[in-house]
Amino acid sequence: MAKDVEGVRDGGAFTAKDYVDPPPAPLVGLEELSKWSLYRAVIAEFVATLLFLYITVATVIGYKRQSDPSGNNTDAACGGVGILGIAWAFGGMIFILVYCTAGISGGHINPAVTFGLFVARRVSLARALLYVVAQCLGAVCGVGLVKGFQKAYYVRYGGGANELAAGYSKGTGLAAEIIGTFVLVYTVFSATDSKRNARDSHVPVLAPLPIGFAVFMVHLATIPITGTGINPARSFGAAVIYNTDKAWDDQWMFWVGPFIGAIIAAAYHEYVLRASAAKALGSFRSNA
Repeated sequence: MAKDVEGVRDGGAFTAKDYVDPPPAPLVGLEELSKWSLYRAVIAEFVATLLFLYITVATVIGYKRQSDPSGNNTDAACGGVGILGIAWAFGGMIFILVYCTAGISGGHINPAVTFGLFVARRVSLARALLYVVAQCLGAVCGVGLVKGFQKAYYVRYGGGANELAAGYSKGTGLAAEIIGTFVLVYTVFSATDSKRNARDSHVPVLAPLPIGFAVFMVHLATIPITGTGINPARSFGAAVIYNTDKAWDDQWMFWVGPFIGAIIAAAYHEYVLRASAAKALGSFRSNA
């Protein structure tokens, strides 16, 4: 691995920086299939996504039950945790789970994040595919636990499934998913940048925090539109267990939108923001 020479002038010369960019991951990565570390990471992604869906969907169902005027004496507008609480549940769980699993699997917990990192050659195709399968299975199991523990409320209050809200066009819903996922994946790239890790020793501890806040903020903006997907596994797991026509009719939106957003975020970070390193390298060579 070559040391990145993007630097600052020191007496007219460029000085090398104190960080090393990791080499690109293998494109296919079949050799990883023989390593236990890969399967340990896949298990971590499965469990993390299961826990994520269990807590968040249970929060959604609980809020809808508490704010239902037909079953409570409290004011529906003031009952339960509210939209803010739901957004905190999603953002907070991502913060916790990324912190817990980052050192094992990278803490993706989202096929769109995995796809974005694959596009940027941070993970191999074999690892990416296994991660996506584990995330989707974990999501199905997590929502299944919610239904198993509170079936009556689960069915009555929509199962936490993502659906396009009335009054919004499919184009608006798709745009919301694209932009929301861009915010998330862009934050992931920025928070895990090798430059930042080298220059700020506290960042490896704090990296899950901005990622969790990104999820929180996107939920505030898009819950009224699509219920906020930005995570194909989250939308898929809820649709499988709830299994209604409406949930499946809109399902494409919660895959296409996040994947487009992930591609844009990866391209923006790698080829626009990180292009400054290539420019500095060219300048360094031209002065040599």
